[in-house]
Amino acid sequence: MKPLLELAHVSYAYHSKNGETIALTDISFQVKKGEFIAVVGPSGCGKSTLLSLISGLLLPESGSVLFPWATQQVEDDYVQECAAREHCDNRNVVQAGTGFRDKIGYMLQKDHLFEWRTIYKNVILGLEIQKKQNEESLAKVEKMLKDYGLYRFRDARPSELSGGMRQRAALIRTLALDPELLLLDEPFSALDFQTRLTVCDDVASILRKEKKTAILVTHDLSEAVSMADHIVVLTKRPATVRTILELDFEEKNLTPFERRNAPEFKMYFNQLWKEMDGNEQKQ
Repeated sequence: MKPLLELAHVSYAYHSKNGETIALTDISFQVKKGEFIAVVGPSGCGKSTLLSLISGLLLPESGSVLFPWATQQVEDDYVQECAAREHCDNRNVVQAGTGFRDKIGYMLQKDHLFEWRTIYKNVILGLEIQKKQNEESLAKVEKMLKDYGLYRFRDARPSELSGGMRQRAALIRTLALDPELLLLDEPFSALDFQTRLTVCDDVASILRKEKKTAILVTHDLSEAVSMADHIVVLTKRPATVRTILELDFEEKNLTPFERRNAPEFKMYFNQLWKEMDGNEQKQ
């Protein structure tokens, strides 16, 4: 089966009047449909930059960000887009541009809910912007609000909700556009520990039910082990892939909280810790 997303030898550097800062170098990995991938690495190694490259907010200087489910014509369009960009001289690059962005959902560290809009108006904001409000899409939003416990808060303001409920609202807003791929940039980092555990379970359950593919950037190793199918470990900047850890729990379909109590959890956590400690030793 073809991967949903493939990164092949991707490199990127930031340029300023003070010179060049290499962020990522020779990044390669694949994501299959339905997989949950976590990306971990030292602080400042370029994890968020990687999500920006996948989403199309940035274009790589070399290498390829490939979406095999795209048509050849759309791919050709973005080869041309990349070639037209400064510091992007590899004509083999295929990147998520305008034609792909409605297939990629991006959930940031903050929920970015607008206080002057109700929860319902917040979750349909993307549909409004992309002019996709129709009977089918609005019915889907109504169903998700009911399924995920927010329907009776549809007319509330964000300040009336807990941090966990706000994150659920932000996730529904992202899912309303029916993306093929979700990018999660430390979406739980602003929550207290207890709420964080609950929201991790909520998000994992929702993504499994909606059959979505996701890439999570996190600095929390326990979070990565509890949620992911594979963990991509990056080195210090300029980051490259140190290893890819495949997780295989004997009991399938465990929630993140249940995984934390599984016998394999400690083994995978220690293995991941050693990889991260190896990063530190090389600094």
